[in-house]
Formats: sequence, structure tokens, C-alpha cells
Amino acid sequence: MNKVVMYTTGYCPFCTRAEMLLTQRGVTQIEKIRIDEDTAQRAIMMERTGRRTVPQIYIGETHVGGFDDLSALDREGKLIPLLNG
Repeated sequence: MNKVVMYTTGYCPFCTRAEMLLTQRGVTQIEKIRIDEDTAQRAIMMERTGRRTVPQIYIGETHVGGFDDLSALDREGKLIPLLNG
């Protein structure tokens, strides 16, 4: 299974929903990068993604985007293949 990395903050309902969806699809480990605790990570996230909001999710080397993007990928049947590599 591809590694999942999620840029997040301490309180983020969309991050929680993204984590729930990923767990339902079989993900057992998510590397969470807290941008509210490390401003350098916030800058890195913005540079990598071009976005300012959380969550920002990577599956393997693929930038999925936020929760809406993740959810759309799941509805299209593309999330599980991406997770499985």
C-alpha cells in the first residue's frame, strides 16, 4: 500500500473526515504533518501544493488535494487503486 501523508491542524473537521474515509478504505497508517505546530511545515505545504487549506493529502507521490478531492476520487472508483499502487 502506498504511503499516505496528510498536512493537518489540531482541529480540522475535513481532516477528520479524510482520515475516516482513508481508514474505511483500508489505510492503517497516515503520516500527519501538523502545520499549526510548525510554521516551516506550513510554508513547505504551500510550496508543494500551491494551496493554503488543510487537509492536503499525498498518496505515494500523488498530490490528491483536500477532502473534497479525496471524496471525488473515491466516488470515481480511483481511490483504492491509488492506495494499492
